[in-house]
Amino acid sequence: MSNGAAPVGSDERITNLDTVRGVATLGILAMNAVSFGLPAPAYFNIDYAGSQTLLDRAVGIIGEILIDQKAMGLFSLLFGAGIVLFADRAEQHGRRPVLLSLWRNLLLFGIGLVHAAFWVGDVLTLYALCSPILLLLRKRSGRTLFITGAACLAVSALWMTGTQMVIDPSADLGDYWLNERVAMSDPVGLAFIVDFGGRGLGMMLIGVALFRTEIVQGTRPAAFYRRLALGGLGIGLPLSIAGVVIHSSNNWNGDVALIGAVPNILATAPLAIGYMALITLWNQGRTTWLHERVRAVGRMALTNYLTQTMLGLLVLDGVFEFGTLGRTQLLVFVVGVWTAQLAWSRPWLSRFCFGPVEWLWRVATYRRLQPIRR
Repeated sequence: MSNGAAPVGSDERITNLDTVRGVATLGILAMNAVSFGLPAPAYFNIDYAGSQTLLDRAVGIIGEILIDQKAMGLFSLLFGAGIVLFADRAEQHGRRPVLLSLWRNLLLFGIGLVHAAFWVGDVLTLYALCSPILLLLRKRSGRTLFITGAACLAVSALWMTGTQMVIDPSADLGDYWLNERVAMSDPVGLAFIVDFGGRGLGMMLIGVALFRTEIVQGTRPAAFYRRLALGGLGIGLPLSIAGVVIHSSNNWNGDVALIGAVPNILATAPLAIGYMALITLWNQGRTTWLHERVRAVGRMALTNYLTQTMLGLLVLDGVFEFGTLGRTQLLVFVVGVWTAQLAWSRPWLSRFCFGPVEWLWRVATYRRLQPIRR
């Protein structure tokens, strides 16, 4: 299909993007499982529910430090790079990259709306809404893109701090922190939206910056990624730990609910970049069966992301009574789904060119039937 609608050949694939995307796809389930199985405040407030034992609390705290928002940051980073990669390849094939990309992301917005109808935590609609900004800025320098992305995260942190200073925690936090049956106030809701959008857009822009500077492709020397990993973890881990210390030392009190999230917001970018560097170092080594499995998960990221929601709602809000499981039990569910997705993704792609949802998205993008069987 000479018009550029053909599948990307194996020799054209950037395996590092597949590997990082695969790890990010698996990691985001460890965040989302809390929302699938526990009341809304438990996502932010470890003390609210799901922490009946010391092991539950340890799982929650480790997740807060290492995974919460960082997995989404890594996922967003790769999604941002993917949007620009698609536009670049469309341009190389003589297509109208902006129009085709906008149409493609309008379709993604529709997929996200359907997803959001079943689960409130959908991120696809956010990515689709951010895509015009990425397309507008996609040819800017890596430095400009990185600074703009970092500014989005800074706005989120400042907004959270300012909101904490003007609200009455006992009256305003509601289902953000204190009571699943009481809606959070408008100022807290706005702070939540600014944080969600700021982090998502910020990490997508940083992802484009890393793509433009050929860092996320994994082509730099191993020594470069070792330094990047040390720098990212060295900055991000102390910040993330500081957020947990603020909350824990105040007994998860609403007086520090929002301001205690600020270190975690600031930790998102350095930790996500540090993780990307570590994954790249692993990807640069000898290819093993696990590399191939993780890359397959990444190539089917959209299908696997949506499948995680389906399984989460079916099992954690269907088979088991919602809100009754502890965080340790949620972790067992997460590992089970990881095992399933690592098991099924590679066999599927050995027979088909795309994951099922990816194929449907591609057919709708080009508005004609696309090859799927190998």
